[in-house]
Amino acid sequence: MTEPLLSARKLVKRYGRVTALDSADFDLYPGEILAVIGDNGAGKSSLIKAISGAVQPDEGEIRLDGKPIQFASPLEARQSGIETVYQTLALSPALSISDNMFMGRELRRKNIMGKVFGMLDKPAMDRFAREKLTELGLMTIQNIDQPVETLSGGQRQGVAVARAAAFGSRVIILDEPTAALGVKESRRVLDLILDVRSRGIPIVLISHNMPHVFEVADRIHIHRLGRRLCVINPKEHTMSDAVAYMTGARVPGGLAA
Repeated sequence: MTEPLLSARKLVKRYGRVTALDSADFDLYPGEILAVIGDNGAGKSSLIKAISGAVQPDEGEIRLDGKPIQFASPLEARQSGIETVYQTLALSPALSISDNMFMGRELRRKNIMGKVFGMLDKPAMDRFAREKLTELGLMTIQNIDQPVETLSGGQRQGVAVARAAAFGSRVIILDEPTAALGVKESRRVLDLILDVRSRGIPIVLISHNMPHVFEVADRIHIHRLGRRLCVINPKEHTMSDAVAYMTGARVPGGLAA
């Protein structure tokens, strides 16, 4: 069987007397969309933050390509090819689409103006941003220099996903990408997720939207009481099954709790 690209074993994270992760496991395989679902307070956010470097677990191990890794920050995770798109998007509304794509990764000119004076290579950044948006079918956005605040919610989400796809060479983590969107814009984002996966980049999708999860996920990781309860195949289980597992009304194996 294929080895997981990204995995975690027995992760523990405590905040004072609260145990957010209680010996949690996680596996993401190459080229898949793995949905992570769970009730509020189940520990999903802590799991994702541990995997993306936003928090450091107190115990346990994370592996990338089978090798143990420790991320001291999200920047270290990004340097290893793990990009996270949080619900807040982390976009700067007043900056242009191109500037947002390169935030923290700006290209400098290769001549003395760039090396000595730090002048940015704006044409190269604009070209790259336009290329990436076109690749993902997002060039309904005509002007790469328009401020992000002028875009619709779906277009902003598209820019954030395009940025992650452009730089996330290994794994993309999406936190509730359709939460604030209408039906049409949600559809566009789901198509975008499938498009990114078709390029071979595995995706971790955190979502409360069951129809979306069951439409795009290859496997569904169900998180309960700080740990992985089970992983189900959406083709073999119903949304009602998933909700019953999440809430504790049923335990894996089909028995009522």
